[in-house]
Amino acid sequence: MWIEETVLTQLSGASPGGRGRPRIYSDAAIQMPPGLKQVFHLPLRAVQGFAPSLRRLAYPGLPVRNYTILARRAQTLKLVMPTQRPHAPLHQVIDSTVRKVCGEGEWEVRKHGYSKRRTWRKVHLAMDANTGPICAEPMTHQDEGDGEVLPDLLDQIQADVVIDTIGGDGIYDPRRCHGQIAARGASPSIPPRERARPLPDSTGGATWRDAAIDAIGSGNGREWKRATGYRRRSLAETLTYRLKMLARSPSVSPELESTEIMLSLHPNNATRPIRSNNLDQSACFYSINRGAGF
Repeated sequence: MWIEETVLTQLSGASPGGRGRPRIYSDAAIQMPPGLKQVFHLPLRAVQGFAPSLRRLAYPGLPVRNYTILARRAQTLKLVMPTQRPHAPLHQVIDSTVRKVCGEGEWEVRKHGYSKRRTWRKVHLAMDANTGPICAEPMTHQDEGDGEVLPDLLDQIQADVVIDTIGGDGIYDPRRCHGQIAARGASPSIPPRERARPLPDSTGGATWRDAAIDAIGSGNGREWKRATGYRRRSLAETLTYRLKMLARSPSVSPELESTEIMLSLHPNNATRPIRSNNLDQSACFYSINRGAGF
């Protein structure tokens, strides 16, 4: 485990701006323990004991916070997803998953039924299939459709970044989605829905979609998937699986749900391949700093 020096030296954060005692720990110092909590599936009290063990082993200057401070500061913690500017056009694949915020578990629902307060948080993910990092990660209510969130996904990517292909399942097949993809200058890798009809010629992306309907309807669906790179969409499904594995522990409170989901996504972008002269294989490490988090 490697911890950046700013976490060890930057021990005084900005004042909250209101009444009360000024903050002693920086956001970087507060962000590290919840990241350990998500990766190792520890409660906050266990994380409070895990940090002193790291300090005794290798990091004498590592600040250790009380679990109550972690729970309070994590509610207002501003997390920034570590990103790198791509050097080649993006092949963006998108998918979504849900995580339960509050309510009964699945076993209890099957056994005793459910109440009216079961709610989920939907996480929409867009990743670059060429290099693997997450490009956009908006979170919405469970009632928001995937096609409705596509503009937010594209807005989180800088306008000067070139997107070559946008891949997804048939839920992104509506007319407005094709128009938004065409406005961004990308070609879609989205299969038309069952019984799809050609779009008007004035609609953005109509030419591509009509060609996809003809190719799949004529029995050339396998060639169409190979030509458009549709099978690379499975990488987004693998990403959602990793998110569920890291965020499988229940949240302490609904206020911490967004923070814990973001911390579960940080390892995907914070992991970097490194090579050493003494190693034949590439190793991976987790960077802990203000930008990467964990």
